[in-house]
Amino acid sequence: MSKKNIVVGMSGGVDSAVTALLLKQQGYEVTGLFMKNWEDDDDSEYCSSRQDLIDAVSVADTIGIPIEAVNFSKEYKDRVFSYFLREYEAGRTPNPDILCNAEIKFKAFLDHAIRLGADCIATGHYAQVRESNDGFQLLKAKDASKDQSYFLHRLNQHQLSKAMFPLGQILKSQVRDIAREHGLSNHAKKDSTGICFIGERPFREFLSRYLPTQPGDMLTPEGKIVGQHMGLSFYTLGQRQGLGIGGARDTSSEPWFVAGKHMARNQLIVVQGHDHPLLLNTQLDAMEMHWISGHAPDLSRTFAAKTRYRQQDAACRISLGSHTHFTFESAQWAVTPGQSVVAYEGEICLGGGIIT
Repeated sequence: MSKKNIVVGMSGGVDSAVTALLLKQQGYEVTGLFMKNWEDDDDSEYCSSRQDLIDAVSVADTIGIPIEAVNFSKEYKDRVFSYFLREYEAGRTPNPDILCNAEIKFKAFLDHAIRLGADCIATGHYAQVRESNDGFQLLKAKDASKDQSYFLHRLNQHQLSKAMFPLGQILKSQVRDIAREHGLSNHAKKDSTGICFIGERPFREFLSRYLPTQPGDMLTPEGKIVGQHMGLSFYTLGQRQGLGIGGARDTSSEPWFVAGKHMARNQLIVVQGHDHPLLLNTQLDAMEMHWISGHAPDLSRTFAAKTRYRQQDAACRISLGSHTHFTFESAQWAVTPGQSVVAYEGEICLGGGIIT
């Protein structure tokens, strides 16, 4: 059966607009769907969902497709935001965009689209889906600098079987050109950065609305107090900005970095120098490991993995125990509990887990 009816998640940005345009040009029946996932302070300068909806409606009109808006704020709060706060409270650093893809865009949105009669959904993600003898594979995008397979690694076979990523084959520069050539009003719109419910606002200020500040000592690994922190939830491993200790006068002028947290004692461990040994790891354990194929691959081979989004793939071995264990050939910088480690074999994204 040909995939005739496609519902495109339209965010108001240029990527999803061009996604809808390309599918329309390919002869599909296309409907746009604008998702509203946050409404706590929707009238603030940082939350742009009203303008985003106006932009999405404008480009849908230009392309000549119907568009509707759907509110997933409750699902988002229950499934993504509550988890986000719990993780920060425990001193970890979660990645809500990964959970949003698995729980909202490819679950709540997919279910809604199927109820509307969709055969498939499409988004403006830079990734590719390929059907193989072993089911559906998630592949990296052609534009390596924009590849978003890292954020999609928790998708399962059913979700991938219903997903289309038309931008996976083209470069970001081409996307803006296509949008300009076809008169899409958002062709020059700045890409949104950061977490959708935080937008461009100061992160610590946002978090302090929801989590209490619990000041304590900032210590060197040797136990010397060099400053005060405002609460362990507000810091992440490898963080350099916002520590407020500068280069202490009586030590080297090397910058300070967060290297650890002692939750029981409410202490933040800080070190000087980007390549301090406490910031480098060749091993990690991951929990909640999700394999896209539905089963673990043959682990006798060498794989590649990344422990944060903007990072080169690093060669590693993977073994299974009470947790999934990754051993890297070279040390990885600031491996952060709560973040995701994502495994690859060449272009294929195999899946990933949460760093413990």
